[in-house]
Order: sequence, then structure tokens, then C-alpha cells
Amino acid sequence: DDCLAACPWNKFAQAAHEIAFAPRAELVGPDLAELMALDDATFRAVFSGSPIKRIGRDRMVRNALIAAGNSANGRYLPQIMLLLDDPAPVVRGAAIWALRRIAPDRAEVERDTRLTGEADADVRVEWLS
Repeated sequence: DDCLAACPWNKFAQAAHEIAFAPRAELVGPDLAELMALDDATFRAVFSGSPIKRIGRDRMVRNALIAAGNSANGRYLPQIMLLLDDPAPVVRGAAIWALRRIAPDRAEVERDTRLTGEADADVRVEWLS
């Protein structure tokens, strides 16, 4: 959290040795493709008991899409393509952004076929930016 990073009192903080504060092994270094594939029920199950759960599935998938786009790794392209049809506008918008980063030519083709059917104004703006 930004609050924790910015708080001047945290310079005195020490690493916790309590096992309850240790990250769960399955949450350390998760695969971006797996994060992008999360549905709501799986997100809730995987992140149950974790502070990550509070951001919700849509924002987690959006963040994974941003990381995938920043990676410029073409192996994420199939998952990105699927998320262009996600019910959540925030996810669709991030999928468009990631697609433009990884496969700009493919993004142009997709824009030409998908823009007219897009109802969400923010997602339409993402297609046009």
C-alpha cells in the first residue's frame, strides 16, 4: 500500500517473524497468465484471508494485464484476447492497452471489428487512444 510506503513511522518497522504474517507459498510470484484467468469465485478462493481480496477480481486482473503489457511477452496474447470480451469494462480497457503494447497490429484489427459493438464509453476511449 502507498500509505505504508509513505509513512515515516515505517522506517522503524522490522520484519515480522510471526508465521501468520508470512506470505502463503502459492501467492509468492504468481504466474500472470493464471492471474488473468481468474474468475470471481476462483479469485475469492485463492485470496481468501489475504489483503489482496479487498481489491476484487476485476482490479487484480486489470493489474495483471498491465504487468503483461509491460512485459511485452507474446505468450500472454491468448489470455489478453479472451479478456477483450470480459464483462468488466475495467478489464476490457486494460486488455486493449496490453494488446496494443504486445501486438499493435492485432490491436488495430480488433479495434476495427470491436469498437462499434462497445457500449462502455471508457472502453471506447481506450480503443481510440
